[in-house]
Amino acid sequence: MKPDVYAANCPTRQILDRVGDKWAVLILLLLREEPMRFNQLRRTIEGISQKMLSQVLKSLDRDGLIRRRAIATVPVTVEYSITQLGLTLAAAVDPLRDWAEQNLKDVLAAQRRYDAQQNEEAA
Repeated sequence: MKPDVYAANCPTRQILDRVGDKWAVLILLLLREEPMRFNQLRRTIEGISQKMLSQVLKSLDRDGLIRRRAIATVPVTVEYSITQLGLTLAAAVDPLRDWAEQNLKDVLAAQRRYDAQQNEEAA
């Protein structure tokens, strides 16, 4: 039976949740460039909390999109890298990043117009 993304219990929705998660997308795009350690990711991705980063990394690892590798050092060093499956998702979402960058001015202008209209109607 073919998946039906519009059905409430369709597992496809779990994957779309991952794609719709800004933190997951940012992590995948970064790891596409090179493997990184936890603190490198946290310093590079402004605004993400340690707890959120940890949760998203676990989810991406569980989904097979990244790989967690513990390196026997004192203390233990953990490095994250993207998998082949993760590379395919990063390639799919990269055009969305491009779209966001190319259309940022238009979206911000639309938001300003909308907010101004809402303020006029409220007055």
